[in-house]
Amino acid sequence: MTNANQKDRQSWIEIPHDSDFPIQNIPFGIVQYGDYYPHPASRIGDYAIDISILAEHGFFDFLQLDDLTPFFEPYLNPLIELGKDVTSKIRNRIAELCDIQCEDLQANQNLINEVFIPIDHITNYMPVYVTDYTDFYSSIEHATNVGIMFRSKENALMPNWKHLPVGYHGRSSSIVVSDTNIYRPKGQILPSNEEMPVFGASRRLDFELEMAFIVGKDTELGESVSVDNAEEYIFGFLLFNDLSARDIQKWEYQPLGPFLSKSFGSVVSPWIVTIEALEPFRVSQPQQDPVLPYLQSNGKHNFDINLEVYLQPDGNDASKICQSNFKYMYWSINQQLAHQTINGCNINVGDLYASGTISGSTKDSYGSLLELSWNGTEPITLDDGSQRTFIEDNDTITIKGFAEKNGIRIGFGGCSTKILPAISD
Repeated sequence: MTNANQKDRQSWIEIPHDSDFPIQNIPFGIVQYGDYYPHPASRIGDYAIDISILAEHGFFDFLQLDDLTPFFEPYLNPLIELGKDVTSKIRNRIAELCDIQCEDLQANQNLINEVFIPIDHITNYMPVYVTDYTDFYSSIEHATNVGIMFRSKENALMPNWKHLPVGYHGRSSSIVVSDTNIYRPKGQILPSNEEMPVFGASRRLDFELEMAFIVGKDTELGESVSVDNAEEYIFGFLLFNDLSARDIQKWEYQPLGPFLSKSFGSVVSPWIVTIEALEPFRVSQPQQDPVLPYLQSNGKHNFDINLEVYLQPDGNDASKICQSNFKYMYWSINQQLAHQTINGCNINVGDLYASGTISGSTKDSYGSLLELSWNGTEPITLDDGSQRTFIEDNDTITIKGFAEKNGIRIGFGGCSTKILPAISD
């Protein structure tokens, strides 16, 4: 069986030249259309690929699975639990069926109409049931910017920052799929120069440009995952928008970190791009200060993925307000997972680990409005002439991401959410 990542592979399916989903991608997601319940699918070009119908017609019989129910479940968790060996073969078989040299589907128009669903005919659902969620703080540029704002340039990074991937345990129940609207959160806020907090809707609502990976293999309590073996436990990647209420966060975060300011809604892109699809885009991570042995690693564990953020006021066109790259991450995904488990914390299929805000070294690469507007002191101007320091009601935030090299573009589609006014009491 040929490999889905072959650079020169061509498809008999028409794929727009700038598509995020060529035959080399073949991501996994959950879709619903017609009378079908939500179930697993893949995507190529402007078509969703119904994996359950392929399974029904015997295209995965070579896997010799005793049970085909994972192909019909409303989350990808059971499919991922089959293991990387199986999911890689599923992905490769889908790519093979889409290959211009393969005639298994090309001559069967009725089956083509069943398997390939126009993307505007489907609804995307959460690709996984998120069993647990950790949010890291792994961009040195972002951490430095925030430290300068709230402490000083000399004390920008906390003493532990270059020794370990800082993270916190978040709320998995409020992670939603792209195109889900989020209500402006309410909470306690301490106004400037006041001693007593007030209750109300956040006035400093922000996005955070992040990526996330999904765990594809369980561990037992007490077991640790090494840096060198971490990718055996990582299934694939999503775009992630960690919406943040900065004014609520400022009042609540000491001494235990974010709480209500982060738990009201986070948004993921609908298609999980496998780590195999991103192999051609590996790069070395930035030079690190000496770290403890359990965090030391060899090889290229970062990925060259272009990231963009767009802000669209209600009724107007979207403006690109940020362009960054996943390769800027100081702490790699391998180090994040190794640190998460070094104390014996067990992990589960479906766990989601977010990168933390991804900022670069230039202002246009800052991954949050907190940085772009420098804590509200330097408003940014949109293409329509309006200005923003933070997100306003009915603004839509969209994150896009893609890797591109040697004529191949592997992308994630979009990750969008519209901010609705706070729900009145």
